[in-house]
Order: sequence, then structure tokens, then C-alpha cells
Amino acid sequence: MPASEELPSTLARSPKHAQEVWSAAHDAAVGEYGEGERAHRTAFAALKHQYEKVGDHWEEKEQRGPSDRKAEGGVGTRAQTQEGVDANASKEHLMDIARRLDIAGRSTMKKDELVEAIKRENRRETAARRRSDAASDGASGSEGGR
Repeated sequence: MPASEELPSTLARSPKHAQEVWSAAHDAAVGEYGEGERAHRTAFAALKHQYEKVGDHWEEKEQRGPSDRKAEGGVGTRAQTQEGVDANASKEHLMDIARRLDIAGRSTMKKDELVEAIKRENRRETAARRRSDAASDGASGSEGGR
């Protein structure tokens, strides 16, 4: 299935260029590996070199490059992904993201704590947005069928 037909919801709320990066990488990966999880992981890896996840969407990074140890190490690394948070960014940048996401206690957090707090808030905002979108779709879908 072409990437344009299975765009993740976080990307649907992101800049067009982010969608294009993910879609091109996904379609190339499908050609190489076939449809499935590996194609999605490959597409997100490509996206994370240029974008970072902020709340329920992706924003262009200040500086391109790997976003975490997993991206630096490639396929064979046992490092954990930081779920789109640019863990390689400066603490100042992470503080700015935490401020925008209104993360409590951010001023006393170390860099690794900021990364974890941003990941939690990203998950929370994405889940809330998906619930909201599903409720909106359900309300409009139930009326449309009558």
C-alpha cells in the first residue's frame, strides 16, 4: 500500500515536507523489504534525521542528524529509541521543548530526565489527539450512514 494511504496520524498533523520524507522512505523500504513493520521503522528512522516529535506532531530539527543512540548505531545496536525526541539536542533546546509542552518540574531536570519527560508528554498528547479524532470521526460517521 502506498505510504500516502497509510500515513500515521502524527504525520498527518505535521508539515508537508515531513510527510514527503516519511512517504518516500516508506515506499522505498517497501520495495526493498516488503510491506510491514520494517518498512515503517525505516521510514521513521529517515524522518528522525530531519524532524523531532513535539507533542502530537513532528517539527523540523534545528540541525539534521541522528536523534539518539539507536539512530547513530543502526540496525545492530541494542540502544533504545527515544521515540522521536531529539536526545542529541542541547539541554537548552530540550528545556525549550519541555516549556512548550508545559512539563512540570523541568527546571530541575537533568538532560536524560527531560528526554523521558518529553517522551511521556508526547505519548500523552498523541493518545489524547487520537481519542479526540476517533470521537469526531465516530460522530460524523454515524450521521453520514443515515
